[in-house]
Amino acid sequence: MALAALLVAALGTACGSADSGEAEKVGKAKTAKGAEGAAGAVVSQAEQLKAAQQARVAAAKKWRLAKPPLTAPAAPKTKPEITTRDGFEVEDQENLPPVFTTVPTEDKVVFLTIDDGAEKDPEFLKMMQELKIPYTAFLSDYLVRDNYPYFKQMQAAGVTLNNHTLNHRYMPALSYEKQREEICGQQDTIQKEFGKRPTLFRPPYGNYNQDTLKAAKSCGIKAVPLWNAEAFTNRMDYREWDRDLHPGDIILTHFRGKEDWKGTMPDMIRHVMKTVTDKGYAVARLEDYL
Repeated sequence: MALAALLVAALGTACGSADSGEAEKVGKAKTAKGAEGAAGAVVSQAEQLKAAQQARVAAAKKWRLAKPPLTAPAAPKTKPEITTRDGFEVEDQENLPPVFTTVPTEDKVVFLTIDDGAEKDPEFLKMMQELKIPYTAFLSDYLVRDNYPYFKQMQAAGVTLNNHTLNHRYMPALSYEKQREEICGQQDTIQKEFGKRPTLFRPPYGNYNQDTLKAAKSCGIKAVPLWNAEAFTNRMDYREWDRDLHPGDIILTHFRGKEDWKGTMPDMIRHVMKTVTDKGYAVARLEDYL
């Protein structure tokens, strides 16, 4: 009996040892496979980044940019607090949408915004999509209504379409009711034609009064981005005394062509991107910071 018990004990120990060794082998194999998968993912990500950069260089060459655009950092997880710029306030401003020209950020980024909708250059759409340059549009319906599909293409490429009034009138000269018609009417039009009600509004010419902001708020507007620099085909105009770009600056330009400029919209983008890139800035998506 004692001998039998010893044999059983020995067999049990042998089996346990074998199971343990096998489990260790399986564990090591899984660890190796996991490490191999992680290494593969890193290599794949590096390859994707390399391919994206190569595509960026090729697109820059195709569109005759002096340098490829710099890549913007990831969108901030915590959005900066947006307040009205000093000197841009109206009475009771704290209860109205903030008016600002620069987004508070330490990221070396600027934001490109394009107003009205007069010029509808298909080459511009191709250029921006291939170069992956983000921008925000502020549309006036009287200029857009003859070609909504053009702006639907823009929206499909990820561009946010915002409010620049129905008829681009000088807002401070209008009554509160007329201003509300201009702003809410454009809200309704953009929602009807493009499926989304804007939260951003830019008054024509950058002019507004308390009624403008009250009307905008009543129409669902959350913020009023103006600009700190303006872009043309051959120059940049600046609001600040140092005539330079700063982190978070909003750049204004327009949907214009040869009838208004000495060049095309792609010409304007080439000039803007040379200026921005030479100064070490990337163009980021405005909505990512708001």
